[in-house]
Amino acid sequence: MATHAEAADHHHGPPIANQSSRVDSRVLGMLLFIASEVMLFGAFFTAYFFVRVVNGIAWPSEGIELPVFVAGVNTAILVTSSFTVHWALQSIKRDNRAGMQAGLVLTLALGFVFLLTQAREYSRVGFAPSDGAFGTIFYGLTGLHGAHVFVGLMLLTFATIRAFRGHYSAAHHHGVEIPGIYWHFVDVMWIVVYTTIYIL
Repeated sequence: MATHAEAADHHHGPPIANQSSRVDSRVLGMLLFIASEVMLFGAFFTAYFFVRVVNGIAWPSEGIELPVFVAGVNTAILVTSSFTVHWALQSIKRDNRAGMQAGLVLTLALGFVFLLTQAREYSRVGFAPSDGAFGTIFYGLTGLHGAHVFVGLMLLTFATIRAFRGHYSAAHHHGVEIPGIYWHFVDVMWIVVYTTIYIL
């Protein structure tokens, strides 16, 4: 039977951290980061609430017509990208590398189309962020979301490069899962932004 001194020889440094078997620490880290991002969006939605509900400012401003149909098509594009990134993750979980690669490439393509469409919309809406509280909130919320889409695309680009280099497997797929979680968050936030800004 090993003595206390012998046991100590086998382990050096601080004690091993207790880790839950249910949630991987990397996934938990992304979920906590997303929680902080929800609070960031919440601050912008609070400003929207005070501008539109408390102060009763016209939404949209008089003489402005928001491109609801184009934004709706863009919404469909982004929602579709959630399915493609889910397909990529499920494929690698079954060791289907071709399916994972196709899913990631399609997700990237759809994400870039979304950003390009939004940029084109900005060039045609006919008002600027400096045009009153409406313009500030519109560009603030949609621009904040667009920045998150850009970050998500960067994460997915790295994941795609690694996917084509053979870095993932059914046992090691967190490099696909974690960007996918962030991408789903981006999609859900757009549905909220689209409904709030364009529909209500």
